Amino acid sequence: MNNVGTSRLSEIALIAMLIGSLGLAETYAGDWPQILGPNRNGQADGEKLSESWPQGGPKQLWKKPVGQGYAGPAVAANRVIMFHRINESERIEALDAKTGDQIWQIDFKAEYGGGINSDTGPRCVPIIDSQRDRVFVYGAAGDVHCVSFSKGAKIWSRSVRSDYRADDGYFGAGSTPVVAGDNLLINVGGDRADAGIVALSVDTGKTVWKATNEQASYSSPVIARIDGKPSVVFVTRMNAVCLEPTDGSILFRFPFGQRGPTVNAASPLVIADTLFLTASYGIGAKLVRMRGKKTETVWDNDEVMSSQYVTPVHHAGYLYGIDGREDIGVASLRCIDAKSGNVKWSEDRFGIAHVILANDKLLVVKVESGEEQLILAKASPDRFQKLASARILSDGVARALPSLSNGRLFVRSNSGAGGELKCIEVGQ
Repeated sequence: MNNVGTSRLSEIALIAMLIGSLGLAETYAGDWPQILGPNRNGQADGEKLSESWPQGGPKQLWKKPVGQGYAGPAVAANRVIMFHRINESERIEALDAKTGDQIWQIDFKAEYGGGINSDTGPRCVPIIDSQRDRVFVYGAAGDVHCVSFSKGAKIWSRSVRSDYRADDGYFGAGSTPVVAGDNLLINVGGDRADAGIVALSVDTGKTVWKATNEQASYSSPVIARIDGKPSVVFVTRMNAVCLEPTDGSILFRFPFGQRGPTVNAASPLVIADTLFLTASYGIGAKLVRMRGKKTETVWDNDEVMSSQYVTPVHHAGYLYGIDGREDIGVASLRCIDAKSGNVKWSEDRFGIAHVILANDKLLVVKVESGEEQLILAKASPDRFQKLASARILSDGVARALPSLSNGRLFVRSNSGAGGELKCIEVGQ
């Protein structure tokens, strides 16, 4: 291995170690315990994908009907946690990852009445904190629930959007909270003073601190370390905000967003000491260098990877993701040089798709069903190298984020009043 490759691996290992020192939920090889995986960057740790698939596509291990919502599954200790709406309840459900059999379920009254989208289910991926034996969920009406991971028993609940007078936005609450140390941080967007971002105790659900007047977005916060110190980065309705997780003090803030019928939905992506942001609606993409309480723009434009809601993945200096919007029907799968923002290749009219990185391969799940909805490709900046493709959904859409755990891909579809959760074997 050359020196560049060795340096990159060392950098990734160091970042992983530093993130672990924040006291976040303990994860194990094969776990996908929260939105976008173990480190909220779309990367699967220790996964080895098959080099090719049979002619009929990868094997479907099981499937299960689910209710409304766009919350993707979380996976830990061979348990899948689903969060979905069944009639007038928001249901948290634990399934055996190998068989799909139910282990436990618990229901909470669903309060969300709907918005621009007719789906009234939850939008946020569950968070599994297996070390504390807890699962945290954030419902579409802004209700937070904490239950035990082992048995599904209720520990506490809070109606934070009601408590702090936050509105439902276009699609209900949709920014998945993050566990940082002993706090659960949420972009509530409350109208009451300094309730834009709120920290709850993971043990009791009581408010630890509240800060800023930031409105809520559909982007989920991520953990970062700046100059060796822990921090949490939010992309809110109009800004990128970095806070100290224990007391909510602001490290930096800069504009990122547009007024009018727009959303910020892709999560920020931390790459060493830089931060990548992306959004559609004329907002564009941006790479900034983080220097303590200051940031320096490396590049900023609306021409290379302006994603409506999909978060790209980073591999060896390159970003792989979507440029475009689902609602106007124009979206490309692209690879760009993270340092310069230059486009390396583009598969035009590809459609909106979720991207997972495992080792040096990409698992790409197209939102719209079709003959090539699941694609296995090489993570290469030279050209788009498709290794295999398959149809995995006969109907519906796959807006919910997929998850990858122990060689199994979990994909949730939506069709009318419900949908399906499918488990597909993609590992070696």
